[in-house]
Amino acid sequence: MRCALSLVPRARPEPTIALINIVFLMLVFFLIAGSLAPRPDPDITLISLSDIATEPPRDALLLLPDGGLRLNGLDVALADAVAHFAGEQHVRLLPDRAAPAARLIETAQALRAGGAQKLVIVTQEGVK
Repeated sequence: MRCALSLVPRARPEPTIALINIVFLMLVFFLIAGSLAPRPDPDITLISLSDIATEPPRDALLLLPDGGLRLNGLDVALADAVAHFAGEQHVRLLPDRAAPAARLIETAQALRAGGAQKLVIVTQEGVK
């Protein structure tokens, strides 16, 4: 009597072990990469600039919360600001956080159309 053996196909196991290994290796990599920078001496307390009053750079165009423009302490119209910065290589625009976005875009486009070679919108770096 012959008995025929039939092979039953096995279900392939899920590759979860491989995924766990990859995630673990990435975790180890980022832990090591994040700790490569030397830490300052624990006896030193670094200064904080939060209490220092700063002023905008000279010859920078300020965009006020109401949408108005100020240049060197004087209120100016957009056309006057564009004429002032015509042909400048580097123009700085400092918008207030509450300034209308549409006004910011309009001002930036007018400065670029007026001949500003490079327009830099100055923002505040996030505080950690």
